[in-house]
Amino acid sequence: MKAAVVSSFTSPLEILQRDIPVPDPGQVLVRLETCGLCHTDIHAAHGDWPVKPGLPFVPGHEGVGIVERVGAGVENRSVGDRVAIPWLGYACGHCRYCIDGRETLCEQQQNSGYSVDGGFAEYAVASASHVVEVPDGVTPLDAAPLTCAGVTTYKALKVASIVPTEKVAIFGIGGLGHLGVQYARIMGGSVIAVDVEDDKLELAKELGAEHVVNAARVDPVAAIQSLGGADVALVLAASPKVFEQAFASLARGGRLICVALPKDQEMSVSIFETVLKGISIIGSIVGTRQDLGEVFALHAAGHTRIIAEGRKIEQVNEAIDEVLSGKVLARLVFEY
Repeated sequence: MKAAVVSSFTSPLEILQRDIPVPDPGQVLVRLETCGLCHTDIHAAHGDWPVKPGLPFVPGHEGVGIVERVGAGVENRSVGDRVAIPWLGYACGHCRYCIDGRETLCEQQQNSGYSVDGGFAEYAVASASHVVEVPDGVTPLDAAPLTCAGVTTYKALKVASIVPTEKVAIFGIGGLGHLGVQYARIMGGSVIAVDVEDDKLELAKELGAEHVVNAARVDPVAAIQSLGGADVALVLAASPKVFEQAFASLARGGRLICVALPKDQEMSVSIFETVLKGISIIGSIVGTRQDLGEVFALHAAGHTRIIAEGRKIEQVNEAIDEVLSGKVLARLVFEY
């Protein structure tokens, strides 16, 4: 099979021929149809984070494809099923976090495209218990971005506990942000979209944002405070400065929802402001299998719209450069 492999954190990915993997007990073999390119894949390929993937490895955690073979003991999946391979590749199922519905905090978890090989390949093996069925009516091209960009923003806005008519500022309108705009609207929020690219802000307006702020031209803090401040600020841009701007844009009682993971990991916030204004700072990491099922159901019912462009896996390095340029409107998806 053909796979895009990271052999060095300082070199481009290599397109290599590898043997098709064989599923172990409890696993399925998936023939990939699509896999989205997430900024996390780029961080992984560059070794940006403190805990680095073991080399060599295959990135990709927005994989969608058809089950071609099941390992021993698998009863919940069958050959022919279309499934998604999300970031949460495996969780133990019996720790306190798995039991109480917070499986993405499981300390024994395996992550697709990071600690185990992912979807930048024509085939991948995955835990049968943690792949998620893709319902009829959701195409492989649409399902790929929903598998991470969708479920990540959906979960983050769920934990924000949005009250209808609250102002929701979304910092970063791209693969995640264009879906965040839609989920915030579905939950009853009034959306303020913040970005530095006019075409992304135009897209945000098309998708329901009531206000847009070009942070390259105006101070986003002043612009949002002039609207009364944000009740929720969702940060999807990988820059500590943006986190600080989002914090400063909050109204009293506001919630800062931290999602992006910048290479530079520290932000500065005022303890005084946090206490006196009753601000909450919340970290949100992807979503559970249940969250992803809800994301797929919303899309199958026609409530969300995916903006994505197809690419070939041979274009992986060029695609990474496109994403890093900031010019990709929303999501790039590898099609096999």
